[in-house]
Amino acid sequence: MSYIVVDVESDGPIPYKYSMVCFGAVVVEPSLSKTFYGRIKPISTEWIPEALAVSGITREEHETFDEPGIVMEAFSRWLSENSRGRPIFISDNPAFDWQWINWYFHTYLEKNPFGFSARRIGDLYCGMKMDAGLNNEWKKLFRKTKHDHNPVNDAIGNAEALLAMKEMGLKFPST
Repeated sequence: MSYIVVDVESDGPIPYKYSMVCFGAVVVEPSLSKTFYGRIKPISTEWIPEALAVSGITREEHETFDEPGIVMEAFSRWLSENSRGRPIFISDNPAFDWQWINWYFHTYLEKNPFGFSARRIGDLYCGMKMDAGLNNEWKKLFRKTKHDHNPVNDAIGNAEALLAMKEMGLKFPST
């Protein structure tokens, strides 16, 4: 199994009513060189300007992005080529990121290569420190790459944090 850090940008809070704008993924391994970037055209006419603005992408740009099925097929293929066994989905906030990836995979490919679970980086850190109140401390301590809402950069920064936690003794498989 391989850990894959994923980050999603969207134009609203929930799939189907709103649209995923783009997402990034990186395999957690020392070089952090295995990345994926997907840009998906809107599936809905509804969107929240403030939500879309977070990504730095305009609605006009968003409308020129790729068809969702094509992007999700490419992501599935990338996962097959870059991970061992079933990939493990991990993110800063899987309650948000996973719902989008899961919905798009099931809608366009009728399956999710990640299965039905995900891991949260903050929870791993809290467990390591045996203190459930340290939810966001890891972000300040371990990210090297600036969190700028480019989903590939954000995924890399989160993977950097995981690698730093590994140096502290966290055990997890890597490719």
